[in-house]
Amino acid sequence: MKISKVNIPGLFLINTKTFLDHRGIFLKIFNKDAYKKNKLNYKISDINLSTSLKKYTLRGMHYQTGKFSETKTIHCIKGSIYDVILDLRKNSPTYRKWTSFIIKNNNYMIQIPAGCAHGFLTLEKNTTVIYFSSKKHNPKYEKIIRYDDPSFKIKWPKKPASISKKDSLVSTSHNT
Repeated sequence: MKISKVNIPGLFLINTKTFLDHRGIFLKIFNKDAYKKNKLNYKISDINLSTSLKKYTLRGMHYQTGKFSETKTIHCIKGSIYDVILDLRKNSPTYRKWTSFIIKNNNYMIQIPAGCAHGFLTLEKNTTVIYFSSKKHNPKYEKIIRYDDPSFKIKWPKKPASISKKDSLVSTSHNT
């Protein structure tokens, strides 16, 4: 497992080794020792799975505040996504900045620090993403930033073809 820092403090790109043989593939998506060595120590509270049937389905930009602010690890296990992370931590040198990755059905994962909003746009039909979260979901602490909020200027590769009503509403407060 190779863990690399990227341009937002606390954001990591995780590359695991894929084992391939005549039966298919084997991929280790969590290794406590590798996480500990890289100071990625957090306890997993929830594991969630989403499958988006349509190409260009948008999910996000979501985050939780206060005692429910969560660290997340994201892995695309089928299909591909354009993944966006937006730093909303006021004391961060990258406050209000965003970064993106294309994550395909491969051995890359992203660990997103607490205090950052996260969302993605599917680039293929039938895309499946698994999320490991450090805190349980609590709707009272959930915040949403509209994907096209002009104050952040996030560049998406395509306009969403499918989006939930909740995600298409006006942005909530940007304070964490």
